[in-house]
Amino acid sequence: IVLESGYFMPTRPFFENVGTVLWFAVVGTLWNSIGIGMSLYAVCQIEAFEVQDINLQENMLFAAIISAVDPVAVLSVFEDVSVNEQLYIVVFGECLFNDAVTVVLYNMFIFVADMPVVEPVDVFLGVARFFVVGLGGMGFGVIFGFVASFTTRFTSNVKEIEPLFIFMYSYLAYLVAELFSISSIMAIVTCALTMKYYVEENVSQRSCTTIRHVVKMLGTISETLIFFFLGVVTITTEHEWNWGYIMFTLLLALVWRGLGVLVLTQIINPFRTIPFNFKDQFILGYGGLRGAISFALVFTLPDSIGRKKLFLTTTICMIMFTVFLQGISIRPLIEFINVRRTNRNLETINVEIHSRLIEHTIAGVEDLCGQWSHYYWKDKFLKFNNRILRKILIRDNRAESSIVALYKKLELQNAMEILDTVSGDINAGSSIVSLHEEKKGSGKPKRKFVAADLMNMHDILSKNMYKIRQRTT
Repeated sequence: IVLESGYFMPTRPFFENVGTVLWFAVVGTLWNSIGIGMSLYAVCQIEAFEVQDINLQENMLFAAIISAVDPVAVLSVFEDVSVNEQLYIVVFGECLFNDAVTVVLYNMFIFVADMPVVEPVDVFLGVARFFVVGLGGMGFGVIFGFVASFTTRFTSNVKEIEPLFIFMYSYLAYLVAELFSISSIMAIVTCALTMKYYVEENVSQRSCTTIRHVVKMLGTISETLIFFFLGVVTITTEHEWNWGYIMFTLLLALVWRGLGVLVLTQIINPFRTIPFNFKDQFILGYGGLRGAISFALVFTLPDSIGRKKLFLTTTICMIMFTVFLQGISIRPLIEFINVRRTNRNLETINVEIHSRLIEHTIAGVEDLCGQWSHYYWKDKFLKFNNRILRKILIRDNRAESSIVALYKKLELQNAMEILDTVSGDINAGSSIVSLHEEKKGSGKPKRKFVAADLMNMHDILSKNMYKIRQRTT
């Protein structure tokens, strides 16, 4: 599931919003875990609920488990109704990195739960462990992604096993991270991001298509099996019902999620070129569904946790409530409050050329103004990438124009989409060749300027001239 999310991550909008994504994924998860955990501990002090035996460490552990958001249904609705790009990528990125942060907190609280007394030094070590585990997982993921890319340089004669390397090195990154007790989810996510950037340039088009379909298929099957297992466990497991604890958990999860979104957006909005409006904030708060990760974590709790059955029952109720109630109602809410949409057309060479032109123009203006944004670091990385990394990791690193390479890529994507359709009828943008032939066949252009072209121009400007990014000085 995590491999699929990392491999199909839209890299360009993600890195343009990486600060906001990490802000919600890391700080937001900590906010929810601490807020829900402390509130549940206060609820446990009420004698009428008969849960005084649940200590602070166990409440914090359970709060970390139910802080893992899994808005699969929300993202599916986002794609159908074409919500604005910044809202989609923030929800997608938060879901992805929130899982990694949750697993790190889970392991940390499992370690703390067995301690009779927690000293200040233990808190300091826990915070240090949080950063070491997370950053260490990212490091292992990048390393195995580079190794996979380097390996595929030499697979031109064995194209049949090229897809195997993607799954093998992803799983190796997961196993090695677990071996060293660091974040395996973070490792597999960064490994997938790294491999997608380099491996697809080494492997054949058939292997690339196979990788995409198999990764998507395995991710869907895995999530289906987890929810199937959730249904089986719901029926067959002996549950411990405590309606007071369950209802307060549902209420506190909604309250702290909503407060977290409001507070965090008020802090991050001044640093954004396009701030989140109230409608975006409402959808961010309402879209915090729980799913597979929460269930997997609570099911693997050690038997030393005395109220494990109660935690399992409460988590199942939380998943059922959010998936069925919030997941079903999210689409009518988006349409009712009229969330900002985006005009998502097929990517064309014309759009990409103008996007890059605007991007370079903004970078030059910022350089003159003495400001450093993600454009500066992107330029530094591209120079390092072209000078060193591509020479090591890419098989045929020819000095080819990036625009020519992009043209070939878009034409190939267009051809694959035509083959994937049943009738072969697809509304694709005109290629350079077709435009040239059209102009040669007639003395004047056949296609007139229409309203759709104006909408496309506005869309290009909204995505690039007013870039969704962090402003730094």
